[in-house]
Amino acid sequence: MSNNTDVIEKKKTDVKEPQEPGKVNVICMNDDKTPVEFVIAMLVSIFRHESDHAVKLTLQIHNDGSAVVGTYSNEIAEQKVVDATSMARMNGFPLVLKTAAQ
Repeated sequence: MSNNTDVIEKKKTDVKEPQEPGKVNVICMNDDKTPVEFVIAMLVSIFRHESDHAVKLTLQIHNDGSAVVGTYSNEIAEQKVVDATSMARMNGFPLVLKTAAQ
């Protein structure tokens, strides 16, 4: 009777914690055609900012040329850009929004 023994080696592996998906900034760009009132209304309705904060962001966009108006997962950020751009185009404004990795 043969005494064959199989040896099983256990390898230790590093277990990484699942990572949250990366966050993406939505940036609103300044232009000379879109009225301040429209930008404020868009920030309140689409990005859910309080009116006072929307006014501050709008002034930052106007003075600095752009501002981060929200930080979201990639899918939500892209949808916010589509919604805001659609709202602007329906009202005849050339407002530009873009996303950028955080």
